[in-house]
Amino acid sequence: MATATAPVPQAGVTGLLRNRVVGKLLLLALVAAVLVPLADARWASGAWPDALTVDFSEQLGKASDWVIDNRDSHPLFLYFFGHISNAVVISVRGVYLVLLAAGWAGVTAAAALIAWRVAGVRLAVGTGVAFLACGLLGMWVPTMQTLALMVVAVLASVVLGVLLGLAAGLSDRTYRALRPVLDTMQVFPAYAYLLPVVLVFGMGVPAAVLATVVYAAPPMARLTALGLRGADAGVMEAVESMGTTARQRLLTARLPLARKELLLGLNQTIMMALSMAVIASVIGAAGLGDRVYQALGSVDVGAALAAGIPIVLLAVVLDRVTAAAGEQAGDAQPSESGPKLWFSAAAGAVAVALAGRFTDRLDWPETWIVNIAEPVNRAVDWMTDHLYSGVPYVGGTADWAGHFTTSVLNPVRDGLQGLPWWSVLLIVATLAWLIGTWQTALTAVLAMAAIGVLGVWNQSLDTLSQVLAAVAVTLVVGFAIGIAAARSERVERLLRPVLDVFQTMPQFVYLIPVVALFGVGRAPAVAAAVVYALPAVVRITTQGLRQVNPAAMESSRSLGATSWQQLRQVQLPLARPALLLAVNQGVVLVLAVVIIGGLVGGGALGYDVVFGLAQGDLATGLVAGAAIVCLGLMLDRVTQPTERRTRKGA
Repeated sequence: MATATAPVPQAGVTGLLRNRVVGKLLLLALVAAVLVPLADARWASGAWPDALTVDFSEQLGKASDWVIDNRDSHPLFLYFFGHISNAVVISVRGVYLVLLAAGWAGVTAAAALIAWRVAGVRLAVGTGVAFLACGLLGMWVPTMQTLALMVVAVLASVVLGVLLGLAAGLSDRTYRALRPVLDTMQVFPAYAYLLPVVLVFGMGVPAAVLATVVYAAPPMARLTALGLRGADAGVMEAVESMGTTARQRLLTARLPLARKELLLGLNQTIMMALSMAVIASVIGAAGLGDRVYQALGSVDVGAALAAGIPIVLLAVVLDRVTAAAGEQAGDAQPSESGPKLWFSAAAGAVAVALAGRFTDRLDWPETWIVNIAEPVNRAVDWMTDHLYSGVPYVGGTADWAGHFTTSVLNPVRDGLQGLPWWSVLLIVATLAWLIGTWQTALTAVLAMAAIGVLGVWNQSLDTLSQVLAAVAVTLVVGFAIGIAAARSERVERLLRPVLDVFQTMPQFVYLIPVVALFGVGRAPAVAAAVVYALPAVVRITTQGLRQVNPAAMESSRSLGATSWQQLRQVQLPLARPALLLAVNQGVVLVLAVVIIGGLVGGGALGYDVVFGLAQGDLATGLVAGAAIVCLGLMLDRVTQPTERRTRKGA
């Protein structure tokens, strides 16, 4: 018996050493034991060493001055960027003039008829009501300005995305080259796209449109490539056996088979373009976003809400119409009456527009405008007097924000900034390598080190503290709601419309209610980030838990496991990939809004970007923007599990 049990400890130690996680930790410990004493001896201070910081402000300032000085004379601007800028301005202005010429009745009728043809009567009525509400709120002209910018940006994004998607879908080499680029672009916060285009095109509509195109094109490219690469192999083989050329196979088989993915890409592109078009108001784009931005700058919640409601309505309408088109794609053969109905819809819209022109009713009547700014501001004033503080037992919203700042945000920020710089890099390397590969860890560490080299170490850690606090709240609340929705059909049905609306709202809009409730500061920025990221976390968690193998659930139930035991020992472990994806998406979405929180007192990197854009200090803004990109890349790599390929027989 003794000889039989003697090898057990040795086997246990051997098994422990062969464990992948333990092996990684031991190797990291060995590397740290060598490098940390060297770093501490060379740079004893815990803060990022000045010797490892590179001041780019002078070079960026010179580059900015050169661009400004040569914008009207250099051939690169005159014959390339200048033509692009002029084309954008002419296109946006042309669409805007067409919308104004159609009048409020013609635009509303056209939108409702398109919705009717695509999605049915109910959505057509909702679309008409949404456009009429924009006019009632006194936002008809800003809505048309935003819509004109959207039309041009979406068309350009779709063309660019389809071209890239075709290249990636038809060529493995191109797909491998584009995939990391698209992955990286999708984790960039929206603000990171504003500064480079401002440097080249200056403030105004061209910069706003081009920033929107760069931000919105990746999902179209990715889904186009996915649809083309996922075409049914049997259908493609049958088409090829008929002697068709590559072009004929593309036009008659691949593209029709990828129709649903193309329409889904259009939906995602439209929603991202609307979100970016609103944010682009910071760099001079007129429209609804500019009204929200100006109102937030003066803390005029009523005016911000009056402009924010049309943004939400526009987002919901565009999302529903394009989503309905995607759901119907390929479900039925096109009917012979389809073209006739489209012709009838177009004729009806033109008739309504002409009627408005002949009766001189193109502009929205001022007497029909409902002023909600004043009552909303009175309600905010009442909240300030009664709910911000002094509420018995529970305090008030300002008290909650203050307690959250002093009890959570400040300790997390001070703790991060108090850590030695090398320990932060070591923590990043450990997390990234445990969840991914050594390439993932190297990318994350280099991204974090680049932040220190840029000279914004403390500001980045301040932003990171807000992200960590917001992610913690988002995951606790999101996992709890997701578990409840996964276990109850009724809860899921009640949550579905709420999550749908929240997921269609642009990032900018979330700042309005938090300013009304909490004022300005870091806590409101965190609150807006939590609300923005929560729907994605809830949806992914619910879907992951519902997709757990029913056989595993039935087996645990037959063994007498309780509901709690099933959740803890079966569902959560089997849903681990989905939960990790929820964490990743939560982190990326939170970062995007925390940065925008610089507009409402969030400070840190977001404030530097806003300051750089507002004051024309592009050096400060570009450095902060680059740091945001690095922070987003690091957070994505730390929270994104990497699939590992195993060899057969291993």
